[in-house]
Amino acid sequence: MAVSFGRVRAGLNRVSLRDRAEAAPLLGGLLLVALLFGAFELAGEVLEGDTQTFDERVLRALRRADDPGVPIGPRWLQYAAFDITALGGAPVLGLSIAAIIGFLLLQGLTRTALFVLAASAGGWALNSGLKLLFARARPDVVPHLRETMSLSFPSGHAMTSAAVYLTLGALLMRISARPVTKAYCMTVAILATVLIGLSRVYLGVHYPTDVFAGWLIGFAWAILCWMADRHIGRRGGFKGEQAQG
Repeated sequence: MAVSFGRVRAGLNRVSLRDRAEAAPLLGGLLLVALLFGAFELAGEVLEGDTQTFDERVLRALRRADDPGVPIGPRWLQYAAFDITALGGAPVLGLSIAAIIGFLLLQGLTRTALFVLAASAGGWALNSGLKLLFARARPDVVPHLRETMSLSFPSGHAMTSAAVYLTLGALLMRISARPVTKAYCMTVAILATVLIGLSRVYLGVHYPTDVFAGWLIGFAWAILCWMADRHIGRRGGFKGEQAQG
């Protein structure tokens, strides 16, 4: 009787694992569609000027009423925003990606290194193309606390940090065995992405809707990369390379 119960339980576990594996891409696809729909709708509102009042109100609320050049909050918060926003800049992201790719190559994980490179470069290229497409000027409601050299919509820092950090978080989740470790990897990636986006609004270099759009598109890109990684993994991607090593 005990043996039969054990076999039934093992069979149920296998079915449960198979169901979760089959449901994950479907849920990912649904979330991808929802994110892209949200980004499309937001872009339409921005182009029609319907979000301008909201955007300007938020930026003004983050500055002192008697001096728009001074942000609200203690002095250390401004310095913290400078440091946090740098995490989403091209130099820091580029160095981080280069370091990770170097590690993967040294581990003999060439295909995974190429995947990380393609996912990261694709995110940057997509952001550059969208900026040129929408051609939204930077906010002029309050003085910028950071120098800027590109267009405003969508936020490059918000989008590329979401694309890069969430893609790396998903990659680490795939090689993590414990559920708590998987949750930790994705939580850190999401927290970094959110803080970087908020810092851009606080510094006055982006409208809130620029950051919202960057998050939506960056999350969508990360999900697309995650789905591609799952497909590659089934055909001998990271796990296969690990086994060969």
